[in-house]
Amino acid sequence: MKHPDFFIVGAPKCGTTFLHSHLKNHPEIFMPDRKELHYFGTDLYHPDFVRDKTLYLSFFQKVKNEKRAGEASVWYLYSKRAAYEIKEFSPSAQIIIMLRNPVDMLYSLHSQYLFNGCEDITDFEEALRKEDERKKGLFLPKNAYPVEGLFYRETAKYTQQVKRYFEIFDKNAVHIIIFDDLKNDPQMSLRDTFRFLGVDENIRDDIKLVNPNKRARSIFLRNVLQNPPPFLLNMSRKLIPHPVRSLMRKSMWNLNIRHEARIPMKPELRKILQEEFKPEIKQLSDLLGRDLTYWCSN
Repeated sequence: MKHPDFFIVGAPKCGTTFLHSHLKNHPEIFMPDRKELHYFGTDLYHPDFVRDKTLYLSFFQKVKNEKRAGEASVWYLYSKRAAYEIKEFSPSAQIIIMLRNPVDMLYSLHSQYLFNGCEDITDFEEALRKEDERKKGLFLPKNAYPVEGLFYRETAKYTQQVKRYFEIFDKNAVHIIIFDDLKNDPQMSLRDTFRFLGVDENIRDDIKLVNPNKRARSIFLRNVLQNPPPFLLNMSRKLIPHPVRSLMRKSMWNLNIRHEARIPMKPELRKILQEEFKPEIKQLSDLLGRDLTYWCSN
């Protein structure tokens, strides 16, 4: 069985779903159907993270003659342990890191957490104000996984996260993708990534860089699907075969999705956050050898 030898480690809301999908379509690359396995990063918790090694490796049982096998789990970048654990598992692994303007990433992450039921403060500015209290275990939603995602500003401190991977892996084994490049010329970004992975870079795919903002039509239904009452769970297990049960849950989840445009961030708040992240973005620019300070302007 071929083990994964490259990892898309994050950050969240930076185009990882797009990349996972297009790498999966490449004939020389194997990607599991499931994204976000999160076998590594044992300092973070989510009930759906795959922590059993046998189960984790089973996602790669279908590898045939593909040159490369990889997976994408967006919290590997934030995790303080994931880089070390990946290195121990696969010493010659290659790492792909995707980065986005931190202000935009945070706003998008907040929307995603609202949709998933991991966040219950609908106002982004108020959620930011609650960060310090949440770090103390206060005002935490019941289903906040991983809870560290609610420490919004911490998730966007890219410099220390990227530096960790540069120090643990050979710098040449780490490929950085800036979201703006992916958005402006996705085909070029894909070719660069194919070249990094050593596969045919002339493979072309239909490009659809779209991940629309989602809202749950029914909060009640979303909560039931995420955390079924014990009596309902036990009854369904007795009466409905697992494959059918999984298909029903997936269908109901998809039917409960409503796509709608995200309300733009308040200009005043954007300006405050841009100013706040200036030192971080300057450090990241120095680390990557690329000027990203335009992220601090309107």
